[in-house]
Amino acid sequence: MAKADFGAGCFWGVEAAFRQVKGVKDVAVGYEGGTMPNPTYQDVCTDRTGHAEVVQVDYDPAQVKYEELLRVFFGIHDPTTLNRQGPDFGKQYRSVIFFHDAEQEAAARNLVAQLESEGKFKRKIVTQIAPAAEFYRGEDYHQRYFEKHGIACGTH
Repeated sequence: MAKADFGAGCFWGVEAAFRQVKGVKDVAVGYEGGTMPNPTYQDVCTDRTGHAEVVQVDYDPAQVKYEELLRVFFGIHDPTTLNRQGPDFGKQYRSVIFFHDAEQEAAARNLVAQLESEGKFKRKIVTQIAPAAEFYRGEDYHQRYFEKHGIACGTH
């Protein structure tokens, strides 16, 4: 098993999208990349902790490659908007890839360069690529939010 951490706006929809990928064994929502230890959702919402809302994806590399997860990531949000996704704004909603090793970092940087050279997006990709930091699991009521509330993926 391997881990991949992504922030792409509100973590509910991001979690639901990654749960649909074959080879993904589990997805947890939480907070990463900030300065406050053990932040709560309320702390992160102040936009003062530096954390992003992220998902931590546990996946089987024999069934799904990290590059495929990156493509899902870039396909489910707008990586050209700084600290904003749709109506949600603030650093906690930034586009970010937290890599766990040199291979993940290289894959992320290579794909960003490829997408830029292909002109995939009309504006420059502003996705932050940073080393994985402490992942703080979000509160239980945020885990599997769409499932618990009967919301189909992609409607948030």
